[in-house]
Amino acid sequence: AVKSKEFMNNLKDKSLAELNDELVAAKKELFNLRFQNATNQLDNTSRINEVRKNIARIQTIITEKAKAVE
Repeated sequence: AVKSKEFMNNLKDKSLAELNDELVAAKKELFNLRFQNATNQLDNTSRINEVRKNIARIQTIITEKAKAVE
């Protein structure tokens, strides 16, 4: 839980452009993890859920920032 709090605080300090970059990177990582999982090369399958949650967290912050701008 501590990690996710730190992660959220780091995200809150970033600009929308940086957040979008983070989002793209996370989605790429998720794609790669799924690919490795499909080819049975993935040892740490819990990382998939972690990345999916991180994507959701990034999207949440982006939404919050977008609302704050309005």
